[in-house]
Amino acid sequence: MNTLLKDVFGVFKFTEGLYAGIRKVLVPPKAYSWQTFIYLSVFSWVLSYLATGYIKDIIAFFGWLFLIAGTAWYTTQDPLRVPGTFMPVGAVITGFLVSVFAFGDQQDVITPRTIVFWPTISALITAIPEFIEGTDTDAKARIPKPQDRQRIIILVASSMLLSCWIQFYFVMDHWFQQYPSLQADTFKRSTFVVRTEERVKIPQNGVVILERLQPIVVEQINQTPWSEVEKWLLEAKQRVGTLGREVIQKSLGKYEEKDLWRIEPRVANTKSGYILDLLSIWIGPSSNPRGYYLKKSCRIEPVAATSNSGNKITVAEIECDRASKLIAGSPPPQQ
Repeated sequence: MNTLLKDVFGVFKFTEGLYAGIRKVLVPPKAYSWQTFIYLSVFSWVLSYLATGYIKDIIAFFGWLFLIAGTAWYTTQDPLRVPGTFMPVGAVITGFLVSVFAFGDQQDVITPRTIVFWPTISALITAIPEFIEGTDTDAKARIPKPQDRQRIIILVASSMLLSCWIQFYFVMDHWFQQYPSLQADTFKRSTFVVRTEERVKIPQNGVVILERLQPIVVEQINQTPWSEVEKWLLEAKQRVGTLGREVIQKSLGKYEEKDLWRIEPRVANTKSGYILDLLSIWIGPSSNPRGYYLKKSCRIEPVAATSNSGNKITVAEIECDRASKLIAGSPPPQQ
């Protein structure tokens, strides 16, 4: 029985201690405290949710200010330090909130700029108190001691360097999104880029261009009188170039790399007809100094046919390769 009573009293004591700890965190000891700022930020966000127009933005603005002030106050009371630096963990948290407040938006709270400026803002927040001396009510500016200046410069410079590397990552990520054909290249000699996924064997945008260009060319040539086809082939450079630009604009309109693809034909005579090579030429950056291009060959041959009036005529029959071939180097000269 005594053991049971001890257990019951122990549970009550634990609950009482837990309640006291929660109350200490949630209930401000005085009006001027970090809890007050946090509650003001929550209250501001609730009001901004109910408001409309520019009033909503103004209230939300002050909500962010209250949140940043309350967080900074709480995390600097007994600061933990980032290992190897004198930067408080609170400065990192506050820097993140400031960065989100300054560079976030309603659609994407965390944007690339938020992440890029986060280390630098955190370093500046860490450095600011070094230029102030005195208490909250009696503070004045001061020049840090020489040894303090050195560590401030190192911290801020290191954080700015980290921001630059993060920005470089986002730049590279943007390039690969807007220029996906770069993923088909090799980065063995690159100092900065390390491939984490399997290499794309052939640039898909180049394949898409030829796959969508082929049926247009086939439609214009197939079952067309042979004399008209030969005239078409004489003007192939202009015709295929125009069709290629239209296909590129429709197929790659959302990519910035659309200006780095060029379509050209190559026409060669054979014993039985012609070979029409459709070339999708990459003129963008490449590890190969001579670049590369994709080729799809079409064989055009004359065949006998009967016109609607019953006369025998010669028309063209065209057959193209199923797959495009990736060829390293410069395309062959036009004849």
